[in-house]
This record gives sequence, structure tokens and C-alpha cells, in this order.
Amino acid sequence: MAGFGHGTRRYPRSRGRTGLRTGPDSATLGIVGLVCAVAGFFALGIVLGPAAIVCGWLAMGRTWSGPRPIPAVVAVALGAIDTLLAIIWLAGAAGPGNGLL
Repeated sequence: MAGFGHGTRRYPRSRGRTGLRTGPDSATLGIVGLVCAVAGFFALGIVLGPAAIVCGWLAMGRTWSGPRPIPAVVAVALGAIDTLLAIIWLAGAAGPGNGLL
């Protein structure tokens, strides 16, 4: 009956790649987070800072215990600093005396 559409069409992973693929590995996420954190100091810090924190956190395996890769920790730290600076900059730009009030 495999010739009538009841064969491998229901199970596309039965042939070819059968391994589990859960997404990018931790090294890639750590490096992406590090790049986002460094780029966030120059442009779009309010967006790239939290992105760096998320990528670093996912690269650390969503836990603070155990061995942590260095790029992931640096990405989380720089992303937090970047986000904080962007929030301070936005709060200062909306303050009195800047023509907004």
C-alpha cells in the first residue's frame, strides 16, 4: 500500500535525517549574543541589549549553575549594561528642557 500514499509520506523523518535538532548550539548563541551586545553600544541598544541577554541566557542552558561558556556570560553582562544605558538615555531624552514638554 505504500504506492497509494500510505507509506513514508506521513513520516518524513523516517528517511534522511533522523537525529534530534533542537536549534543552534550554545557556542553559536554565545557568539551571537556577544555580537549583539557589542553592536548595541553603537546602535539600537534598546533592542540589541535584551537580544544579547536572551542569547547569552540560552547559551548558558537557562541556568546559573554548572560550567558556563565565557562568551555567554560576557553577552549577558554586556547586554544588561547596554539595556540599562539605553533606558537611562531614553529617560534623559524625555526629561524636561529637551523640547518635549
